[in-house]
Amino acid sequence: NNTPGVTRDRIYGQSDWLGHSFAVVDTGGVDVDGVNDIENQVVEQALLAQDEADVLIFVADKNLGLTPEDRKVVDRLRKSGKPFFFIVNKVDEVRHEKELTDFSAMGMDAIYPVSAEHGYGVADMLDELVAVLPEVEETILPENTVRVAIAGRPNVGKSSLVNRLLDSSRCIVSDTPGTTRDAIDTMLKQGDKNFLLVDTAGIKRKGRTQQVLDKFSVIMALKAMDRCDIAVVLVDVSEGITDQDATIAGYAFDRGRGCLFVVNKWDLARPLGATKNSIEEQIRKKCKFLDFAPVIILSALSGYGVEKLLPQVELVYEEYKKNLSTGKLNDCIEKAIEKNPIPSYRGKFVKIQYITQIKSRPPTLKCFVNYPEGIHFSYKRYLTNSLRKTFGLSGTPVRLFFSGKKKK
Repeated sequence: NNTPGVTRDRIYGQSDWLGHSFAVVDTGGVDVDGVNDIENQVVEQALLAQDEADVLIFVADKNLGLTPEDRKVVDRLRKSGKPFFFIVNKVDEVRHEKELTDFSAMGMDAIYPVSAEHGYGVADMLDELVAVLPEVEETILPENTVRVAIAGRPNVGKSSLVNRLLDSSRCIVSDTPGTTRDAIDTMLKQGDKNFLLVDTAGIKRKGRTQQVLDKFSVIMALKAMDRCDIAVVLVDVSEGITDQDATIAGYAFDRGRGCLFVVNKWDLARPLGATKNSIEEQIRKKCKFLDFAPVIILSALSGYGVEKLLPQVELVYEEYKKNLSTGKLNDCIEKAIEKNPIPSYRGKFVKIQYITQIKSRPPTLKCFVNYPEGIHFSYKRYLTNSLRKTFGLSGTPVRLFFSGKKKK
């Protein structure tokens, strides 16, 4: 949509260039008038995204030339002290670069002419951008440490739950620098088990309006999901599971993380008439793609049920890293096919030669088939469910791929 101001929220996604992976956030702009609450929220969200970013990109419009608003925003970006790129968009050809003299008045070291629509100049800009991205240095963790992200909307009790876990007399706690700027990871030792709570600083961050936090929670979840083994998706029993809860859970699934749902504020359940069965049914209906994820109930405020969380995380982690023998896998698949044969494909017999595990975290399996394209998604789901019935795999995604027969 070309209408100015349409990007109300931040639109974000993952990108890769020259072997570097990074998140990109498109804000709703910081130069709107701010004449009403919605526009004030747009500005605040953009400033919050700026605070979190490692590198900033300012985009000007060649056809509008350099505006007073452009100057204000560039001055603000300069004061941030962060690397930033001055891009002039809608430069479709080399000859259009001659029309950029207005922008040189900003005194930038470099101006990058690009065409977002046609791709002109984008590759050159990206080459320069990835060169200034910060190096990611993973902290060396004790063996078998489980990295846990507690994700959820604002006010579902993330901070309370983290504090409840950290205050436990049975836990030994220490803060360690995270791999992202300003992130703090908290190491928690319970017995002989090690858990790393990812970016507890992000969970505890305060001082923003509810509306802005609600939008920002998604990108915070995105950052945490990139670095965890197990995602704990926190749900507020008083609100039930919302679209945004499902979106956050979807990130965990898309990134192949182990997952469990935790329904918090269970001390409010009785007045609301909520039962574990009713809330679990609601979650299963909303998040059908995570029908394998356990659901536990607790109250971070009272402490009810909290002692069950880390043992459940450990169980999911064991499934998440599970290695399955090729022999047992093939026995399972043979029995599944015997019970429910593979439908023919264009009149041809479809045969699975064998199945093997190619990686764990999550369990990732490859089936060698004479006609891979002949396996319908519904039959793939049937095979995945058969594997779960045989091997458990509670709380972890199962990646199942089909390939042509392996050559000898």
